[in-house]
Amino acid sequence: MWIAKNREELVAQSQGPEARGVWFMKERRMGKGERGLGVVFCVGFAFLAGGLLGCDYARMKDQESVRTYETKLPSMPSGTVPIEGGVLWISSVDPKEIPNPLKPEPQNLQRGKEAFKNFCSMCHGLRGDGRGTVGQSFHPLPTDLRSQWVQALSDGELFKIISLGSRRSPPLAHTISEEDRWAIVLHLRALVGT
Repeated sequence: MWIAKNREELVAQSQGPEARGVWFMKERRMGKGERGLGVVFCVGFAFLAGGLLGCDYARMKDQESVRTYETKLPSMPSGTVPIEGGVLWISSVDPKEIPNPLKPEPQNLQRGKEAFKNFCSMCHGLRGDGRGTVGQSFHPLPTDLRSQWVQALSDGELFKIISLGSRRSPPLAHTISEEDRWAIVLHLRALVGT
């Protein structure tokens, strides 16, 4: 038998002068039967491993998360999702042609003053002179909103700058409501002479 024969070979090899510690390093060749048995073993192991990994457990299609959108959405009342307005219209229209929808009435001027104080005064200062607490650290200083250059701009141009930003001035269209931006334009007009 193979084991007995192998054992005899090991004993015979261990008797020689080079015997100790070297016999196990010698190459041993497999016979055809042993090779075939090894191949059968490897193929069988692969099928067994594949069968275990492919077990019918925790299938993705049986989870609730796969069918999350199968329930119907509730009906939404008209006007829930805006389909007009937004910010894009500002960039597609000549700003000189955009009229201010607000009149310079006391309540609109007060609303503009409050919005300016909350969103603009940190950089431009309460008087609009460009010397706000944060603005003093800028070089150059923020624009003096009372200057001739700013006051020569149309209401639509000021509204566009407030909405979409300019240079270091951030876009505020998503921060300030459209009505408050128009009210700020009215307040900028009232800053002259302060």
